[in-house]
Amino acid sequence: MKKLLTCLLLFAFAKAVTAQQDPQYSQYAYNPIVVNPAYAGNRGVASIVGLHRSQWVGLDGAPRTQTLSFHTPISNSRVGLGLSIVNDEIGPSDETYVAADFSYTIPVGDEARLSFGLKGGVHVLNVDFTRLNIFNTGDPRLTENVENKLSPTVGLGLYYHTQKFYLGLSSPNLLQTDHFDDRNDSSSATYIARERMHIFGTAGYVFDVSDDIKFKPATMIKLVQGAPLQVDLTASFIFNEKLTIGAAYRWSAAVTGLVGFQLSDQILIGFAYDRETTELGNAVFNDGSYELFLRFELFNSYDRIITPRFF
Repeated sequence: MKKLLTCLLLFAFAKAVTAQQDPQYSQYAYNPIVVNPAYAGNRGVASIVGLHRSQWVGLDGAPRTQTLSFHTPISNSRVGLGLSIVNDEIGPSDETYVAADFSYTIPVGDEARLSFGLKGGVHVLNVDFTRLNIFNTGDPRLTENVENKLSPTVGLGLYYHTQKFYLGLSSPNLLQTDHFDDRNDSSSATYIARERMHIFGTAGYVFDVSDDIKFKPATMIKLVQGAPLQVDLTASFIFNEKLTIGAAYRWSAAVTGLVGFQLSDQILIGFAYDRETTELGNAVFNDGSYELFLRFELFNSYDRIITPRFF
């Protein structure tokens, strides 16, 4: 089985890959700045979020993703600034995205705000072919590793929100980049990876079930050429503004359980577990996917009391 999986990974990275999915997240509602720069500063306080995801645990070469983001509003202005770092590993490849985020927010009603965002940064690609069991050891495309292949990234975003509703539309990278093998001649069209533009749509609402219970449905839709449309549907209950329990469904892909706890006014911790609904979920070597995140925010107690935010 391991040889088969290695062969599949080798095929994915050594042949003409037509599309490449960005990392996916089950707890997307807690860290939207990674995909939407317009979210920068929209929590009204300085916010730091760290997230780790291990996908398809037990599968050799399965994806592992780490993100670290920081964003804050600029005092006495409509500007928000942020910084996002994403590291994504799958098989022999390691990709790192570093981007700066800028947002500008305008009021469009008594409580409603509309933000425009710009993201700019760099993408670094590494591929270590020594991590594979190569069947054709004479293949010249696999004799030298890909090291620190750089490409620029430019993204745009829109984010509309009230105290109970949000709606976002974004593309974190508008540029298509082909990472070609430098050794190719004019007769070859082989490349290591091709990045496609991803479009993300997000939405959510907070309903007051009672004084102590809130219900928060949310969704994220991801569209990229050459890959199936991805739709995530999430439903969570928030108890006493402390404990969050929810479930999610990734269309034709996975079901997820989520839990979060507000340890203090500044610290929120969360955990998610995915189980595939495809044939991959029944494989004995697949123990599901795990995701852990931690959010730390800087604000005074007065701000926390008068402006609680649930997204």
